[in-house]
Amino acid sequence: MSDSRERNYVGVFDGKVGFGTKPALLIIDFTLAYTTPGSAFFGEGVVSAVRDTVPLLAAARAAGIPVIHTKVMYHASGADGGWFVRKVPALRKLVPGEPLAEIDPAVAPLPSEVVIVKQYPSPFFGTPLAPMLATLGVDTLILAGCSTSGCVRAGALDGVQHGYRVIVPRECVGDRHDGPHDANLFDINAKYGDVLGRDEVIAHLEGLRDRAR
Repeated sequence: MSDSRERNYVGVFDGKVGFGTKPALLIIDFTLAYTTPGSAFFGEGVVSAVRDTVPLLAAARAAGIPVIHTKVMYHASGADGGWFVRKVPALRKLVPGEPLAEIDPAVAPLPSEVVIVKQYPSPFFGTPLAPMLATLGVDTLILAGCSTSGCVRAGALDGVQHGYRVIVPRECVGDRHDGPHDANLFDINAKYGDVLGRDEVIAHLEGLRDRAR
């Protein structure tokens, strides 16, 4: 892209959504399928994102905001996966009882935290996420998870389309390859939400915690 075209692009897509008054942390699909070497979905970028999400998750819990997790799981027949599992047959392995379908212990849900089971990329599609967020009074979605180019991007797109401010801590999302990861962070920041440093997001949550005391 030429310098003039790049300046024009940045000028058009440089808006900010910022934080609202009631955030929720949504951790998308940080399952063992992405963090176990040898798995079809394994990615080093996801392993590092899980590690970097641990302090973010601790800050969210300390601030008392809603924390919601998702994981992908299918009926043994695969019928509930439609054309998605036909396009990506490795998804058929993610069935009840399969250890790879479970959330990585490093970011394991507390008993009080909802885990949404989904069959498609977006955490909103075919799930109770939207009415749950509305009932909780949430206006800001902080997205962590994987993959950046798939389910995180789908969550960011559907998040803004459902009327939520979308915040993505860049260190807390991961993918199997750097190219799609970087390109989708660029696109999310340009069009759907704010891609921020993890420490900036944690500082905001710490401010919420301190004001609540």
